[in-house]
Amino acid sequence: MIALADAEWLNPLIGLLQEGQLLLLRSLAWLGLAGSSHGQPAWPWASRLSGENLLIDLGQARRLALSLVVVALALLSLMAALAWKRRRWLFVAAVPLLLVLAPWPDSGVVLVPASPTSFHRSPTGFGAEAIGRGRALYAQHCVGCHGVDGRGQGTLAAALPVWPPNLSGPLLWRRADGDILWRVLHGTQDRHGASTMPAFGGLSDADAWALIDFMKAQGAGQSLRANGVWSQPIGLPRAMVRCAGREPRPLSAWQGQRLRIVTTGPDSGWLEDPRMVTMQLRPSSGEATQDAADCVIDSPAAWEAFALIAGTDSLAGTQLLADRDGWLRARSAPGAAGWSEDDLLCRTAPAPGTVPAAGPSADGLGALVVRMDAEPVRFLKGGFIH
Repeated sequence: MIALADAEWLNPLIGLLQEGQLLLLRSLAWLGLAGSSHGQPAWPWASRLSGENLLIDLGQARRLALSLVVVALALLSLMAALAWKRRRWLFVAAVPLLLVLAPWPDSGVVLVPASPTSFHRSPTGFGAEAIGRGRALYAQHCVGCHGVDGRGQGTLAAALPVWPPNLSGPLLWRRADGDILWRVLHGTQDRHGASTMPAFGGLSDADAWALIDFMKAQGAGQSLRANGVWSQPIGLPRAMVRCAGREPRPLSAWQGQRLRIVTTGPDSGWLEDPRMVTMQLRPSSGEATQDAADCVIDSPAAWEAFALIAGTDSLAGTQLLADRDGWLRARSAPGAAGWSEDDLLCRTAPAPGTVPAAGPSADGLGALVVRMDAEPVRFLKGGFIH
């Protein structure tokens, strides 16, 4: 996680890299020059540009930014050559000179290995139903090596040539979802070509994406159990919401608004608040409740998905806060007297020298709202900013 203002020019640069590569891939697919892999256009090269390394090495990031400016000037020179015939040779001659003088960054920093599915997007949208299906697939195919908790200490782990990674650690979160898909379906090898994880090519693409969704949710919950925080940002799982007098809508329809998810239980503490949309999460549609909730999430799959993310086997009475961008940011345990800033479990570092402004409310929930708004999440996954 990084703060929005870590470097005013760096976030747009990383976003430009992502959008530029996506535009290139879509253009190649439209022209029929890119093949297909697992139902989506395949990245045709063995490398791609990475933003994560640029975040670490600001010197190389500056060199890349300056080089892009020089390339833009070279393109302008070509356009000027077409428009101004009398001095055309000057503009044409300036192009190679500019490209030679550009401070090109180290390719070893900017370029990282890619797979044909590096730019694939998950069709599940991190859905609660998919997480539930992924749980069953994980128990069937993965638990022997990665363990019930995903920490890589399954009963078969010691016999493997390479110890399985901890799925709640940074490795899973740093890789692009498409790269994880490729590894699940095609396996992994060491530098000598020996297999370090078998391929699960028998899985359908939908099952592989569901498995990835489950690993994300499980990893978030396990990091919360071990460290007391969500070490990496985790979004709201996709689920359907029923509001009084309206057709059911996906939870993502409330993007742009703060959300509070209140689970049913003896300590649910139902209370509407004008600063956010409050929804009630129930384990099933048939559960009786005395709370007058206008909007309800009442699927068993959603209950299990939220419990997994919250790192608890007893979700009843838990409350969760999500920011305007759909990231889960805070959790209040059952029976808690009120909110405090210690409940903010997904934090971002504020820009150097800045202090969040004091909120208009002195209560703990008001302080959390101020922190969430002042410190938006910017997450690098697979080198791309989210």
